This record gives sequence, C-alpha cells and structure tokens, in this order.
Amino acid sequence: MSRPPLHGVGHNGGPALDAGVGYRRYLWKKARKGLMGETLPIEVIRRRVRRAEELGLPYKSYASIRTCTGRDVIGFLFSSNALRLIRQGDRMPVAYADKLAQVKATRLVAAHHPLVPELIETMEGIDKAAAAPAPYAPWSTQRARLSALLGPKLPRAGVVLIADAPFEADWLMAGKLGGQIEAPVFFGG
Repeated sequence: MSRPPLHGVGHNGGPALDAGVGYRRYLWKKARKGLMGETLPIEVIRRRVRRAEELGLPYKSYASIRTCTGRDVIGFLFSSNALRLIRQGDRMPVAYADKLAQVKATRLVAAHHPLVPELIETMEGIDKAAAAPAPYAPWSTQRARLSALLGPKLPRAGVVLIADAPFEADWLMAGKLGGQIEAPVFFGG
C-alpha cells in the first residue's frame, strides 16, 4: 500500500523553502553540474569543445548558452559599439577583424546612427548589417528592427548578442536571442 504524497498539487517534490540555505545551495550545485555536461559521453564533450573553438567562445560560455537554449550557436549579433565602430569611416581594431574572420557562424551587425549599414556590410567578416534600434526605443520597435536584421529563417535562440552599451542588453529579450556576451569578454580585452 502506497502512502499519499506529503505535498499538494503543483508541488515539484523538491525541498521546502524553509530548508536550510546550505542544503538548497547543495541541491542547486548538483543540478547545475548535471546540466553542464559532466555526465555526457566524452565524444560529445570533445565535439562541443571543438565547436566552441570554431565560434571563438570559451567552452563554459558555449555550454551554458547551449544548455539554456537547447540549441547550438549558429550566429552572432554584434552592435557597432561592440566592434568599436562609432563614426563613419572608423575601422575595426585588427584583433577584432581577425577574430571575426575566424568565427564559423553567421555574423550580423546592428549599426547605430550615424553609421551606414551598407558600408559596414562591405567589411570583411560581416555577413549582414542593418540599422540598430534606437537607444531605449519601445520593445515593439526594437523587435521589428531586430527581426528585419535576423530574417525569417535564422532561429533566434541560436543567435548570441555581443553588446557593449548598457541599453543594448534590451535586445536580448526583444529579439528573443539565445544569450549575451559582453564585447570585452568575446574579444578578450
């Protein structure tokens, strides 16, 4: 004869919130370790490490994005600020251009005013560029601009935002993107 559950409908069976902080921390760490791939076969981990290298990402960042979205990273959305393109005629730092050339994924640029997206598209290592949403624009406007840049076929959860300015962080949610990495972290500076 089975005993009735001690908790009600909608309860996930986890520890009570009044359980000790240390115990909850232990459970979260255990769950996180399971998600980060420590139980995956070695061949899968090797393949993912190679993919992280192809993308120019640290493995932990790549694994974290892949775990959260359930998708591989297939593209990057760079703000023109992240590429250090501020005024028309600016050139990317050489190290940035070299890294972009090595990335094996779609490379998109959201160009802030007064930059001309068509001129940015001609730069080596850039696949497509379009006008960026205005700073602090309404979400519907941001979403429309980002949708125009991403196109209909690119899965949003597979695109990672590389941002530099604080207001660009809104693009993550407005565009339903897979994750965000700060420009200094991505470019190693």
